[in-house]
Amino acid sequence: MSTPRMNAYVVNLKRRADRRARMERVLPATWDVQFTSDWDGPMDGQAIDPDDLPGFGLYQWELPGDNPWWSRPLKLGEIGCAISHWMCWQRAAADAADPALILEDDAVLPDHCAARLQLHLARLSAIDPHWDLLYLGRWALDDADRTVTKGLVRPGFSYCTFGYLLSAPGLRKVLGCGFERALIPVDELLPALYLDHPREDIRSLYPKRLRAYALEPSLITQLPKDEAGSDTEASAFVKPRPDWRADVTGAPAVTEVARQLTLCHGTVESTAVAGRPASALR
Repeated sequence: MSTPRMNAYVVNLKRRADRRARMERVLPATWDVQFTSDWDGPMDGQAIDPDDLPGFGLYQWELPGDNPWWSRPLKLGEIGCAISHWMCWQRAAADAADPALILEDDAVLPDHCAARLQLHLARLSAIDPHWDLLYLGRWALDDADRTVTKGLVRPGFSYCTFGYLLSAPGLRKVLGCGFERALIPVDELLPALYLDHPREDIRSLYPKRLRAYALEPSLITQLPKDEAGSDTEASAFVKPRPDWRADVTGAPAVTEVARQLTLCHGTVESTAVAGRPASALR
């Protein structure tokens, strides 16, 4: 039985030919693959000027508090990563991809990935023909996953966007949320679109709209950061400007997710959660 072709979009920087070469070696031949390194746009944090981003707006991400990921400005690498994913969604919609597979260039694919992915996709479509988002790999930050059937859950708050699928309706929904006008880290956006984000301002900015699922255990994993590094984290902070967002009053209530985020990232280089270093989460 032949495996249907899959439209895949790989987030990759022009200067990271090493990562592209690794992905080209492991990607299934049956997939139609595009790399963001073949496109033009402000995707590299080392080259981004936050004051010169035509067509994009930045959200003033920093929020006073104890959470180290929220109490600091955006990083230029986070902006580039967010724009890269948005450009993948745009290209996938133009290609009429259904579904669209989004990968980052440090994703690790298992043997027989294409065939296994099609089996998961067929089962999900039988369970919920109207699904929008399927995480193929992620880092769950709470205990809120709800089992649908063996190997498939409705996800709680999750980080990491190294491998996920969007259906055609899912693509329309993420492109319709106005992300390009108020950029935040993309692995904060996706959870906000399917659950109540623990930050009140993000809940208001990006209301829920996605029917989301996740494979559990993951089909796709990620290279360790001590092996692959992080182009997102290895970048400078943006100097905040007060006009980047409307005034948002009131800090978000402390939730279990917020506490878990603090635990995961409290000492970014040394804290480990379930055997995985917190520095691997972004």
